[in-house]
Order: sequence, then C-alpha cells, then structure tokens
Amino acid sequence: MKYKLAASLLAFITVAACAASIKPVDQSNTASGQNVVADTLPTPKPVAKVKTVSEITFTDGEYDGKEIIKTDAEWKELLTPEEYNIMREAGTERPYSNKAMLGNHKHGIFYCAACGLAIFKSDAKFESGTGWPSFFQPIFAKNVIEKVDNTLGETRTEILCARCHAHLGHVFDDGPKPTGLRYCMNSPALKFK
Repeated sequence: MKYKLAASLLAFITVAACAASIKPVDQSNTASGQNVVADTLPTPKPVAKVKTVSEITFTDGEYDGKEIIKTDAEWKELLTPEEYNIMREAGTERPYSNKAMLGNHKHGIFYCAACGLAIFKSDAKFESGTGWPSFFQPIFAKNVIEKVDNTLGETRTEILCARCHAHLGHVFDDGPKPTGLRYCMNSPALKFK
C-alpha cells in the first residue's frame, strides 16, 4: 500500500512539473492554424575558432613579454594528444623515440611547438647520449622560464616556454662547455625550421 501511494504521489508531481514547464501559446496566430510559442530560446552565440598549428606565428627574436593564454579545450584542439600530454601535463616522451629530432644536425632554429617562440639555435645542439635532444643554451635567456620541479623524489629544474608556459623538458649541470648545461628537451615540444 505504501509503495502504491508513493508511486501515485511521484506520478502526480511529475505531471505537475511537466505542466508547469509548458509555455503559453500565442493566440494571435491560432486562427491561421499555427501554434507559435510565445517565449522562444535565445539563439546560441557562435564559438570563436581556435588557431591551427599551421597558423602559429614563428618568432625568431627575444620574448617580448606578451603571453599566449588558452583554455585546456583550446590547447587540446591545437595540439596532438602526445604534444598536449608533454606540454600541458608535463609528460615525458620515451628516450630515443624520435630519431629524426635526435639526428637533426641541420642549420636552423628549434621553436616551441605550441606557440612558435624561438627556443634554441641548432649550433647549441649536442649529442648527450640520453635519448632526448640536448642543447647547451637557449637562443635567448628570456625565452625560457626555469621552475623548481620536486616530482620523482628529486629536485630538478623544469624548462617552460616563456610565452605560452608549455613544458619543454629539464636542464641539468652536466653539459659541455661553454655553459656546462644540458637542456634535455622533449622532441614533440619542439618544431624545427
């Protein structure tokens, strides 16, 4: 008996709620056989299109202080899943997984793959034997941000792009002269031109 009463009460509440949500009909058009709802929903606003990777502006100069800020959804649309994992979630590629980037000894510039800011010149690249592209200095000190990273139970120095704050890799003090530094970068975080 309790269950039948509860079910009847629930059905009554559901019907009442549905009846309350019905909008009144505009009576001015009923003579023509049309039923026009008086209150219509507003037209949704168009969503701004996110730039594609091919529309990134590659910048060779020193960072000018203008940050690029995007939502996670915009970064996911712009970057591949691997690039997003590395640059937005501080992931790391497997060592020796990008032979083309490791073996690249052409003359040019390595840019942030997310925003196109120049990060390293090719003449600063060296073979570290670690399985990741390595450089002894950035193209301009202002183009990278150093951040303390205490993950993995040790203190390391994380390297971020100054313009879009993408995670690029880490820097260590076991590199060659003249700096003695090894900027150990993730290949998917870099574009070469």
